[in-house]
Amino acid sequence: MLATAMFVPVAPAVTGTGPATAAPAPCTTDWITAAAASPTDPSLVDPRLTPLVSGGDQTYRVTVFPAVDGTDVRVRLTNRYRPSALRVGAATVGAKGRGAALASAATPVTFGGKRSVTLAPGADVLSDPVGIPVGGGEPLAVSVYVAGAGLAPTGHFNANTTGYYTPPGSGDAAADRSGRRYTLTTTSLPIVSGLDVRPSRPAATVVAFGDSITDGYVANSYFTVPEDPSVVDRRVRYPDFLQRRLDAVGRSTAVVNAGISGNLVTESGTLPMFGPSGLSRLDRDVLALDGVSDVLLLEGANDLATPAASDYRGLVASYTGMINRLHRAGKRVHLGTLTPMDGSWRHGLASPQADAERQRINRWIRDQKLSDSVIDFDSAVRDPSDPSVLAAKYAGPDRVHPNAAGYRAMAGAVDLDALAGAACRD
Repeated sequence: MLATAMFVPVAPAVTGTGPATAAPAPCTTDWITAAAASPTDPSLVDPRLTPLVSGGDQTYRVTVFPAVDGTDVRVRLTNRYRPSALRVGAATVGAKGRGAALASAATPVTFGGKRSVTLAPGADVLSDPVGIPVGGGEPLAVSVYVAGAGLAPTGHFNANTTGYYTPPGSGDAAADRSGRRYTLTTTSLPIVSGLDVRPSRPAATVVAFGDSITDGYVANSYFTVPEDPSVVDRRVRYPDFLQRRLDAVGRSTAVVNAGISGNLVTESGTLPMFGPSGLSRLDRDVLALDGVSDVLLLEGANDLATPAASDYRGLVASYTGMINRLHRAGKRVHLGTLTPMDGSWRHGLASPQADAERQRINRWIRDQKLSDSVIDFDSAVRDPSDPSVLAAKYAGPDRVHPNAAGYRAMAGAVDLDALAGAACRD
């Protein structure tokens, strides 16, 4: 059921009547970002609560899913939150095989014509074009050899995909096709923050921006951690299901995920893995990407559940500022209602006022005319008899994160015709 590509939308999106953006035609055959993972922290542990055994002189091999067909790729690497430089001694890209193995030869990736590159603290880097064909949805393996010291590399905490890496001190395995040297695994995504594609036909990028519900976290217990292992490698986040909807109707559109579990709109997270505030990361995690036509904005639940973080006034002001910032950059913005939180240990029990504030914010979201459309995620997954809680069929064990069926229902609430990027067709 989870792999089914087509499904009936559960709740309609509400099209806004706000100011039209002066965006150029979004479809392009120039570069678009076709896969992304927002950097969070120097990775020490993954959502399974398994430590990342980092130290340096080792190689990471991660899986990315470019969303559209293309003729060339560029790899995005990050050292954004590590306090010291990171030396990449070699990097490759190739078709992913079984486990850590490659299904094709590893193609070298260069940076300014060189095989190695040093990322300063806080820096991101974009590779030179790599001339390999890619198919939309077909996985690629990106391998990165960290030469020298490499403790706690910057990564994306919740990748929902198995990555592979070699032990510290094991040397350069970036060209190893067999994958036998990759003896360790993680469900975080170290160092690689995205993949750009030169599309084979006009295409555009839609960015899903938010917190753990965009990130696709599914809990394995009432207390949220660890993650549910059954969703790993299944691609059952709501942006994944939205990608399937677009693919099924022939839209040449890449949906990329800029969600960070634990993220707040107004403040940096209480733990490093929760990332910087949504307000502060908008430029680097959205506007720095290529080919972006639309932004789906769903964030604020963590603000409401964090004492002294933000309230109705603070979130409304933040949403207004973010929408205006994105409109000035020529992007269409689609604002999502916040999904139910009651019954969870943190959002309902520890912060009993959160749901009343959430429902007040949702009324503002539905009534406002600033965004280009409203996506009623709340209506898609709430219990019809009790709008404060998730419907049982859509609720994960912690009763705040949806299960895979809930994420599928959320994707069904998006009006494809409201997306400028959905105008790109095969």
